Amino acid sequence: MRKILVVEDENSIVTLLQFNLEQAGFTVVTALDGKTGLYLARKEKPDLIILDLMLPEMDGMEILKTLRQEQNQTPILMLTAKDEELDKILGLEMGADDYMTKPFSPREVVARVKAILRRSGQALNRSAHVSESEEQDKENELVVGELRVLPDQYEAYIRDQKLELTPKEFELLLYLIHNKGRVLSRDQLLNAVWNYDYIGDTRIVDVHISHLREKIEENTRQPRYIKTIRGLGYKLEEKDH
Repeated sequence: MRKILVVEDENSIVTLLQFNLEQAGFTVVTALDGKTGLYLARKEKPDLIILDLMLPEMDGMEILKTLRQEQNQTPILMLTAKDEELDKILGLEMGADDYMTKPFSPREVVARVKAILRRSGQALNRSAHVSESEEQDKENELVVGELRVLPDQYEAYIRDQKLELTPKEFELLLYLIHNKGRVLSRDQLLNAVWNYDYIGDTRIVDVHISHLREKIEENTRQPRYIKTIRGLGYKLEEKDH
């Protein structure tokens, strides 16, 4: 059974989440404050963490920052209040996988958890895969200019330097390359990479596009590969220098 850690200081929300997650077949561990949450994140090694941002002892943003600095890539679903707009974006930039705004539907939380686990499971399977030969690796690689992606190895390189990409950044880059030259709307990218609709909230796409540009572009103000098509979306292409 997959293990979910819920870090939330409101007992009613903890009870609601625990009931619905256990009904969906998950094992649930809970913490009512930030310090306990961080301790359990390290000790229990959950498959996913549901993390409230406003917590006693240690806030959720600090927990997120600490785990990512420790190279702990456990998927994290943030819970935020309606007016915590900046926190949502900061959380995504610091490595959270998704966020939900209170009040929320328990059924939607379960759906989000399943979607995140499905994505992270695909990433682990791909990164663990070893090809039978270097020739096969080369047959499978995708090349755009100085950008090289090996889907089976879950690896990407720019100018022969390996890129440190999160699973979602890799999936986004791979989708852009498979659709090289095509203009892709933010909604298309949401549905393709995140597997479900964010109800029109496309900022998560913009955040991850920005991260990708920082890693592959020499000049993010004049990107060579990932172009913004104003009013439409994004397109991956190669322009000669």
